Amino acid sequence: MIEGKLSIRAKAIKPSSTLAINKKASELIAAGEKIINLSVGEPDFDTPDFIKDSAVRSIREGFTKYTDSSGIRPLRQAICDKLKNDNGLNYDPDQIVVSCGAKHSLFNIFLAICDAGDEIIIPAPYWVSYPEMVKIAGGIPVICNYQSNFKIAIDHLKSIITNKTKAIILNSPSNPTGIVYSKKELEEIAEIACENKILVISDEVYEKLVYGGTKHISIASLNQEIKQLTIVVNGVSKTYAMTGWRIGYLAAALPVAKAVANIQSQITSNPTSFAQKAALTAISSDQSEAEKMVAEFEKRRNYIIENISPLITCCKPDGAFYILIKIGNMTSAELAQRLLQEEKIATVPGDDFGAQGFVRISFATSMDNIKEVITRVNRFAEKNK
Repeated sequence: MIEGKLSIRAKAIKPSSTLAINKKASELIAAGEKIINLSVGEPDFDTPDFIKDSAVRSIREGFTKYTDSSGIRPLRQAICDKLKNDNGLNYDPDQIVVSCGAKHSLFNIFLAICDAGDEIIIPAPYWVSYPEMVKIAGGIPVICNYQSNFKIAIDHLKSIITNKTKAIILNSPSNPTGIVYSKKELEEIAEIACENKILVISDEVYEKLVYGGTKHISIASLNQEIKQLTIVVNGVSKTYAMTGWRIGYLAAALPVAKAVANIQSQITSNPTSFAQKAALTAISSDQSEAEKMVAEFEKRRNYIIENISPLITCCKPDGAFYILIKIGNMTSAELAQRLLQEEKIATVPGDDFGAQGFVRISFATSMDNIKEVITRVNRFAEKNK
C-alpha cells in the first residue's frame, strides 16, 4: 500500500551501483572474506592534517551557524583565484555557487536548466549518476557513442543534436575511463556547442589527477563564446581526499549561477559551515600534499599498465584513478560476478557506465593491493583465454 504512494520519479530511479557494490564488498569483508575492494571512487589517503585542523579551529571559534546559501565569500573568492591561476578563467564571486559536493552542484544544474522533455547529451562511458540525475530533473538523457579510445564519436554527437538539446556533459579527466581531452579535441566539441547554442556542463572534479605530463584544459578557457555556454563543476573531494566533507562548486554565467543559488537556497540553505572553512584552507594553501597523492596514484597506474596481461583489454588512463578492463567475451555482469566469487575482487560492471563488457577497477588503494590484484586478474585471464 505504501509503495503506491511513491512518485513515479522515485520508482524509476536506479540506485547507485558503485555505492551498492561497495556496500556488498564491505559486508563480505566484515564476514571474514578477503576481498580487495576496487569499486569505490575515493582516494584511500586521509585528509591532510592542516585541512582537518582548519575545520576543528573553525568549530571551536563558533563558526557553526548558517552561511550565505551560495557559500562564504572568502571561499568563493578563493575559487575565483584558483580558476584564474590554474585554468585561465575569470569569474566574479557572484558567479560561483558552493554546494554539498560536486554531485550536488551537478544536480542543481539539471534542476536549473531542464524543463520536461529537454535532452541532455551524455557521452559514454559516463559516470553512473549523470543519467539518473537528468531524469530526476525531468530531462531526457541521450547517450552519445564512443570511439575505440573511449572519446566522443564526433559524427554521432552531431547526429543526435535536436531542437530539444539543452546541454552536453563533458567529463575530463573521466570517470570511469581516465581519458583526458586535448585542446584540439575540446576545440572541436566547443565549435559544435557554439554552432548549436547548447550548454556544456564541464565536470572537472579530477582535474588535478593527471599523469605522464598530460595537461588538463578547461573547455571554458578556449574563448569567450564557449565560456558563456559552459558551466564548470569542480570540488575538493578527489584532489584533497575530502570525499566525506561534501564541498563542491560551480562557475557559470551570472543568470545560471543565480538560478542555481535560488534553487539551493530552498533545498539545503547552505553547505556545511566548517567544511567550507576546510575547503578554503585546502584550495588557498600550499598544494604539496595533493601533489604527493597524485605522484602515488601515477606509480600505481604505471604498475598496472606495465604488468597487466596482454589477454586483458584496457585503455591507459591519463587521469583520474580508474581503468576499464575487459576479459574474453563475458558480459560486464558476468565478469564482475566471477571476479568477486573466484578472485575476491570487487569491481563495478561497465554496463552501468555505458561500457558493455567492461568492468571498472579503481587504483585508489595501496600498492600491495594493486600488486595482488594484478596477480589475480592475470590468473583469471589465463584461465579464461
